[in-house]
Amino acid sequence: MSSQTPAKRTGRTVDTARIGSGLKLLAVLVGLMWLSEIVDTAMHGALDQYGIIARDPEGLVGIVTAPFLHLGFGHLISNTLPLVTLGALIAISGAVRLFAVTALVTTVGGLGTWLISPPNTITIGASGLVFGYAAYLIARGIFNRRLGQVLVGVLVVLVWGSALLGGLLPQDGISWQGHLFGAIAGVLAAWVLADDRPKVKVK
Repeated sequence: MSSQTPAKRTGRTVDTARIGSGLKLLAVLVGLMWLSEIVDTAMHGALDQYGIIARDPEGLVGIVTAPFLHLGFGHLISNTLPLVTLGALIAISGAVRLFAVTALVTTVGGLGTWLISPPNTITIGASGLVFGYAAYLIARGIFNRRLGQVLVGVLVVLVWGSALLGGLLPQDGISWQGHLFGAIAGVLAAWVLADDRPKVKVK
């Protein structure tokens, strides 16, 4: 009996630490977005030039910076609410998982946006990341074949499904390209990070 108690405590401690690390990373990401917008407002929008500039080599830096830049606080707030909610569902799996999903969605989604966006346009905002998080949560349960994760995906569809579909329709001032490739990147992340993917053996 005495040998089992520490093990259980250790398991709970590990779970709590993992969830805590994921939520801390999410808080840092969101905090950087808000800090960037405060600085950008003080600089009269000067930071917005560092977004994704379509097919411009100098615009490649925007793949990393664009999610942290927004066109005013209204734009930032509209992205923050779903980002925090969806990000928290991923953060439960820990900081490593949240970082991996974020990195894949940001890189793949950003490259796709850079490739097919209209010329002479600058894309900013975390909505591509929101679409990536949502697509990851929807696809994750399918690849992992876990009922609980499938139910989470269904919940995401029920709550955000119409908004996600609407975001893929061409609209003035809205980057449907960023939304589309963010979603594609989210599915890719779910496949790459699947729990039961065959591991490649290296001799």
